[in-house]
Amino acid sequence: MTLRSNLLVVPWPVQRTSSYLLPLLLLLLLHAWRGSCHPQCLDYKPPFEPHRPLVFCKEYSKFGCCDLEQDEEVSTRFYTVMDFFDYSGFTACGKFIRSILCQECSPYAAHLFDAEDANTPMRVLPGLCRDYCSDYWHQCRYTLSLALEVLGGTEDRGAFCDFLELKDKQYCYPNVLSNAELNANLGSVREDSEGCLELCLQEVANGLRNPVAMIHANDGSHRFFVAEQLGYVWVYLANGSRVDRPFLNLTQAVLTSPWAGDERGFLCIALHPSFTTVRKAYVYYSVSVKKQEKIRVSEFTLSTHDVNQLDHASERTILEVAEPASNHNGGQLLFGEDGFLYIFIGDGGLDLGINNNPFLAEPNAMPEIYAYGVRNMWRCSVDRGDTATGRGRGRLFCGDVGQNKYEEVDLVVKGGNYGWRAKEGFSCYDRKLCKNSTLDDILPIFAYPHKLGKSVTGGYIYRGCQMPNLNGLYIFGDFMSGRLMSLKENTTTGEWHYNEICMGKDQTCRFPKLINSYYKYIISFAEDEAGELYFLATGTPSASARAGVIYKITDPSK
Repeated sequence: MTLRSNLLVVPWPVQRTSSYLLPLLLLLLLHAWRGSCHPQCLDYKPPFEPHRPLVFCKEYSKFGCCDLEQDEEVSTRFYTVMDFFDYSGFTACGKFIRSILCQECSPYAAHLFDAEDANTPMRVLPGLCRDYCSDYWHQCRYTLSLALEVLGGTEDRGAFCDFLELKDKQYCYPNVLSNAELNANLGSVREDSEGCLELCLQEVANGLRNPVAMIHANDGSHRFFVAEQLGYVWVYLANGSRVDRPFLNLTQAVLTSPWAGDERGFLCIALHPSFTTVRKAYVYYSVSVKKQEKIRVSEFTLSTHDVNQLDHASERTILEVAEPASNHNGGQLLFGEDGFLYIFIGDGGLDLGINNNPFLAEPNAMPEIYAYGVRNMWRCSVDRGDTATGRGRGRLFCGDVGQNKYEEVDLVVKGGNYGWRAKEGFSCYDRKLCKNSTLDDILPIFAYPHKLGKSVTGGYIYRGCQMPNLNGLYIFGDFMSGRLMSLKENTTTGEWHYNEICMGKDQTCRFPKLINSYYKYIISFAEDEAGELYFLATGTPSASARAGVIYKITDPSK
């Protein structure tokens, strides 16, 4: 079976007694959780958009540091505190106490509590602006005597407000919420002087041998499966630990070698979209059959006694395709929103859509072909769609490796001709073919020259909740240059605009678990069950070198 240039698809007043005020004080002052960027939360993480709107600290429903559970905790503390007040006290002081408690949910919580530096003690009250502090003092000072005693102050407004004053006055509450300088970039990723988007990373796992793929089961377990080119697939649990026994071990069957650049091997794994019930996994790997090199797509069934292991005896071969070269073997498997299995085979790639084939009317066409004219698509993904509107859901994005001059990113549609070998990126490759009036090719959404990189690695449209500034951004990379890149769609014109991604400076990424460097060779990108993004890279591009690392992408600007 010979396949060329195609894509396959298979299916939170009245003083009573000090004994009462002490717990009140403790509840009010000491319950903030510890943590820290610009903006930044008290747990050293960036603000986010909660999955569900907040009920108590509503002003931070769109962007802040609390999820609904934390919001409920703040609410509980507020009503516990207000039990110590009569009606007049509640009316006079309630709004102040509520606002102070809710600063734990502010996107600037780390600054309000002086928590940016993990080596210095955190404030017990958020920093208040002078006017606001004076108002608080005038209306509620008779409730503060014990507080001032505990804080080492005196019953003096100036001393009290001096205590609550921040060194960096631009972050004081409530002015921080209306500070034009601080809030101008909320909702956008921080950029350096050259317009490069500044992000940070977290190292999730290391010691892997050319990690080529990472997927999740979408079953609520939040575990993920990582495939090594050598033929192992490992299970990582939600706590970050790795299960001792591999999910799958095909090392005896997989054809690969230790030399750098060998593109053969175990290349991808996909789980059935109804994996919890259907319990099927699909794999894509290189084999040698009677001295003939092929790629094989097989189906495995989950073990009946271990949810973290496949039944190795259950292999059923779905497809074998002759691939005589050690490169351009394609290597992507994924399920589309339509429930079909898409298989991408190299030079140039193949989408087999057995039950969704646009070429059924062509007498000599393979019945499985879905799209064609692609060269060597390396890493494709399906857009989850905007979480609010659903826009974009189901779109299929692919990085297609070029020949001599250009790399490209394609938006794949049924029946599409993507131009190879007539075109490379937007440019003619074969002039004779390029002039063919019947070419009717679909241009890439983006192409870049080899001065930026020579081997595109397709990525994902970000649809998670931890980095709202990145929503709708297509993040991808280049294997050879190690460059991280992004595309943003103009939804009015349909055009895609490019921004390079760079690592934040030391000051930006200096908090616990954040790093600002990574291994150069970007092999693949991944999405976890919550929609957060990762990429897999290595320092040595060899199937035998334990130099592979999984990085989680983090935006420190929000």
